Amino acid sequence: MSHLIVRPEAENDLTEAALWYEGRDAGLGLELTAEIRSAIQRAIQNPRGYPQLRRRPEVRRILSHRFPYRIFYIVRAETIIVFAVLHAARHDHHWRRRI
Repeated sequence: MSHLIVRPEAENDLTEAALWYEGRDAGLGLELTAEIRSAIQRAIQNPRGYPQLRRRPEVRRILSHRFPYRIFYIVRAETIIVFAVLHAARHDHHWRRRI
């Protein structure tokens, strides 16, 4: 996979979460951001290696290891499009509205 697009909604999700964690403990927001970016890199390396939640468009989900977050992305040819970064406790309708 050679191209990555992170939609503004996903960037906003990550920014809000990082600010929340940073408010809890200095540096924790940066750690969350690094963990989410690491998960996205794993998805880039093996885009179809994670659970498929929908066929059209092809939506998949990868989990972060340390923090309870799910990253939702669409696979298109040589591109993955990250469209949501959601806490595991949030309902699935949050990502479904964004497709």
